[in-house]
Amino acid sequence: MKIKSAEFVMSNSDVAKCPKNRIPEYAFIGRSNVGKSSLINMLTDRKSLAKTSGRPGKTQLINHFIINDTWYLVDLPGYGYARVSKTSKKAFQKFITNYFEQRQQLVSAFVLVDIRHQPQIIDLEFMQYLGEKGIPFGIVFTKADKLKPKAIERHVDDYCQELLKTWEELPPYFITSSSKKMGQDDVLDFIEATNEEIEALKNDET
Repeated sequence: MKIKSAEFVMSNSDVAKCPKNRIPEYAFIGRSNVGKSSLINMLTDRKSLAKTSGRPGKTQLINHFIINDTWYLVDLPGYGYARVSKTSKKAFQKFITNYFEQRQQLVSAFVLVDIRHQPQIIDLEFMQYLGEKGIPFGIVFTKADKLKPKAIERHVDDYCQELLKTWEELPPYFITSSSKKMGQDDVLDFIEATNEEIEALKNDET
């Protein structure tokens, strides 16, 4: 998939105010400071579509971007950031769960994890939540440029083994590096193929 256009549409914390049209949505979420904004900018070939920040916890709203006028990329707040107040954290969690449980346009979530770290309980619990709610998701391993190829292989294998302790099958996963543009085609091709499947299903129904 070639990105011809990528435009900011809206930010809000109320799922009811999200775009009303039936365009497919793909939501990106992960722990704070996992490299989400950099990944979004890399995927869309835009330098500052999503605002990057050295300060974790910067994204605090549901951000919609329209891509190629055919699908929405949704940038969601990071979770698990200790310096956010408990009140803010509860509010985040509420509108994140509202988004996942109420947003019918959502096709798939992408859960971002830093490839350098061991599987984190907070990430595994979030994936478990998505599974229990029947929400499809893929895993995006970020910052792969920080490891050598053999280490990448080992870390991903360890992660998969951890997941298989509780999952019958693995979700799709993607190895990315924003600075090296690694994984851009893999993620975009997955979204393109999914959109084509949705269109084919619509055509079968008419």
